[in-house]
Amino acid sequence: MDTELQIVTREKLVADMRLVLADTEQLLKAVIGQSGEKLAALQPRIEENIRNAKAKLAEFEQAAKDQVRAAAETTDAYAHEHPWKVAGFTALLGVAIGLLIGRR
Repeated sequence: MDTELQIVTREKLVADMRLVLADTEQLLKAVIGQSGEKLAALQPRIEENIRNAKAKLAEFEQAAKDQVRAAAETTDAYAHEHPWKVAGFTALLGVAIGLLIGRR
């Protein structure tokens, strides 16, 4: 997924969630102090916004899963192609952590 598309998707998700919250706030005000007509008028709009927000969240979640899966596959392929580099890096990381722990 393109970085620019990720930013647009996140911004759209945030905007959708703000819209849902604003509609929910209006609904609460209508329930507390107004007649049933205002509530009935807001209900379809709120339901549509909730459906849209849920759909965007599902898309966002799937995109995140796809990115994690792609990163894991890339890492796995690299580890299989360069096992000695991975082993060396892991050993170096272990030594560095050991030195840091030993300083305490």
